[in-house]
Amino acid sequence: MTTTDKLMDAAEFRMRRGGYNAVSFRDLASDMGIKSSSVHYHYPRKEDLGVALVERYSQRFFEALNARSDPSDTSSQRLQTFRAVYRSALNDDGAICLCGLLGAEIDCLPDIVAQCIQTFFLANLDWIKNALPDHLTDAQKDANAAVILAGHQGAMMLATSMKDTALFDTITAQLISAESAVN
Repeated sequence: MTTTDKLMDAAEFRMRRGGYNAVSFRDLASDMGIKSSSVHYHYPRKEDLGVALVERYSQRFFEALNARSDPSDTSSQRLQTFRAVYRSALNDDGAICLCGLLGAEIDCLPDIVAQCIQTFFLANLDWIKNALPDHLTDAQKDANAAVILAGHQGAMMLATSMKDTALFDTITAQLISAESAVN
């Protein structure tokens, strides 16, 4: 594992638990046992680190979605895949989605980081819309995708806050079940 990877892991760990402003180059240097100037060597500005983290998180998220989904899957199966990828992020890391956390503080972020977060959410919405049945109108797909995405993000936040991942399972199962019943 490279120094850059280790740095990003340490920064993501801190950011997913405390937000953008919980990460300082000094703390990262201390975590890594290196000098602060070494952190600046890899990421001259904090927003450079923020962009790199969001892009890496997004890439990993969509790689997991694509690896678990098949074009022949039904709409319900595709939504279950979406649920499973969100669940594994919660389960594996014990923390809320990086972009969900940063999205909550978007007004305080550098514009370039905010744009990356918006790109992540737009890609989520597009993925969900493509997973929904073809007989739905575009307006129905837009509305349903927003509800599903917001529900998953909210379920992560509640499960993390309450330290009860079963809440995530209950909430998202209800979302998927309700969506399947409508279709």
